[in-house]
Amino acid sequence: MKTEWIAGFAAALVWFAVAGPLSAQNRVMEKETTFRQMFPQGERLPERFSQYFIGQAYLAPLTGDAADVPVANVTFEPGCRNNWHSHTGGQLLICTAGRGFYQEKGRPARALRPGDVVEIAPDVVHWHGAAPDSWFSHLAVECRPQTNVNTWLEPVDDTRYAAATACDTVPRRMSAAAARNYGTWFPGEAGTLAQTDPELSTAFDEFAFGETMAFGDLDTKTRILTTMASAVALNAAGQYRRMLHAAWANGVTPVEIKELLYHAVPYVGMARTVDFIEAANEFLVGQGVNLPLERLAVVSADDRFEKGLALQKSIFGEGVGRMAETMPEDQRHIARCLSANCFGDYQTRSGFDARQRELLTIALLLSLGGCESQLKAHIRGNANVGNGRATLLAVVTQLLPYVGYPRTLNAIACLNEVLEADR
Repeated sequence: MKTEWIAGFAAALVWFAVAGPLSAQNRVMEKETTFRQMFPQGERLPERFSQYFIGQAYLAPLTGDAADVPVANVTFEPGCRNNWHSHTGGQLLICTAGRGFYQEKGRPARALRPGDVVEIAPDVVHWHGAAPDSWFSHLAVECRPQTNVNTWLEPVDDTRYAAATACDTVPRRMSAAAARNYGTWFPGEAGTLAQTDPELSTAFDEFAFGETMAFGDLDTKTRILTTMASAVALNAAGQYRRMLHAAWANGVTPVEIKELLYHAVPYVGMARTVDFIEAANEFLVGQGVNLPLERLAVVSADDRFEKGLALQKSIFGEGVGRMAETMPEDQRHIARCLSANCFGDYQTRSGFDARQRELLTIALLLSLGGCESQLKAHIRGNANVGNGRATLLAVVTQLLPYVGYPRTLNAIACLNEVLEADR
């Protein structure tokens, strides 16, 4: 690992400072007739900087010392990219021409087009460069130039680069609405199937992010959380890991990420949930989150049953307390466990309110399948806490692409039985 006290391209700007702004004759790319940019191309990077690049890059300083804001136009030939690196003061990239990529450590690569802006926080490890088949230019704005330190790390080898840029090799044909929703969930990422199964990828993404999202008025966060809950119930670890990035990009908090999994334990069991907890922990640590999170439990060993039962009654009514009386004597302990454990240990926790928890429960039960009796009970519970038929139908529709039609139709039948449709 090498560290230089003059950060990244700010150092290159110092190297080029004697030359001043470049003339218009340098605005035309070498050996390229289809690429056009508004800023000068500049000169090839000197060896002391090019050693941290794979491929050829060019640099044109655009500002002097007057404003103390180093700005340079950086141009990459096709396939050129810099090493993994970080800036103690951060950096701003403003894309001006061609197609490129930006990737942070532990996150999917983001495709870049002219007009895109990338804000790089201090000390975030990342790389950026051109697409395999396109020149690419961006303005590099160095933040806090007086103290910014650039740390160069390992190269982005051909295997990782190919994997990161594969999403850009297959054109996507989605409607504007689907593309907008997809971009909100997965900024700059085309999906794992776009390269290998483009037809399936296009059909699924158009359906999941276009048609089904057009139904109902669920906010983005609720859609993401219920889809994550569904992934847990389906034991879909790959889908869940991908959804973590969507959650993080849309303001789902570390508490909400973890609490969803705690909430899932009494419904799908710890044996299934623990793998997802480990995945969430790995992701959160990668985002700089310190674990464990703050304590959210509000019950003790002495009052977990009473508080759990009280919560049950607030959702389902006083009849809950008589459930044990109708059960065979040798099974009544299950009713007590339901109150003390499911509701006392888990659902009394802060992090989500009763309405949010009941929606997550619907997502879990629907996705598990074969839980129609419990699904009906929680449809009633949802209605009692303020989640009406329209909201529940929106959740069922949201999950249709992920759970399939049999589970969806079973859920609709339960919904119709409990909450009669408006006619």
